[in-house]
Amino acid sequence: MEVTVECQKRPEGSKTKALRREGLIPAVLYGHQGTESVPLTIEVKKAQKLLKDTSINNTIIDLQVPDISWSGKTILREVQSHPYKPLILHLSFFSVAAHGSLDVEVPIHFVGDPVGVKVGGGILDQTVTELAIRCKPDKIPETLDIDVSGLKLGESLQLSQITLPEGVEATGEGDLVLARVMAPAGASSTESESEGEAAE
Repeated sequence: MEVTVECQKRPEGSKTKALRREGLIPAVLYGHQGTESVPLTIEVKKAQKLLKDTSINNTIIDLQVPDISWSGKTILREVQSHPYKPLILHLSFFSVAAHGSLDVEVPIHFVGDPVGVKVGGGILDQTVTELAIRCKPDKIPETLDIDVSGLKLGESLQLSQITLPEGVEATGEGDLVLARVMAPAGASSTESESEGEAAE
């Protein structure tokens, strides 16, 4: 997924309150290799739409800054929001090179009904909701679909057991538990084991 948004270079010495009165939000663009940051502004409505259409750290944004004749691929690194008001305070963009790899986090979507839930009456415990990966900008998946239908009662699914899309690698430890099927409350370990064997 890729979206386009336009920002403007922030005037030197501009105050945040003055910007907000004009319907603008302060932002910043950081270079991919640590180059000098560029202060920006973005219209409130554009920022609100951007946050609806994208996810932090895993959506490629085609950022355009006409008044400095710059455009390029970025990701949204950070969003600062007001602690109790529905206000966006600041956005941080990070420029990315098309040929370089990025470390990002993408949501996990577990698919299928585990055997241990259907047959053994267990409960699927989703211990991880996002996975840290490394890939090129054009390879970032919106979500990772992971099949858990084969999990039996008492079994777990580790990072090393899943297959990722081509060009995508996980940066976490292989023994990271992504999900497991737990015995229902009150069930003894003996019951759990026998139910797991019955599922076989």
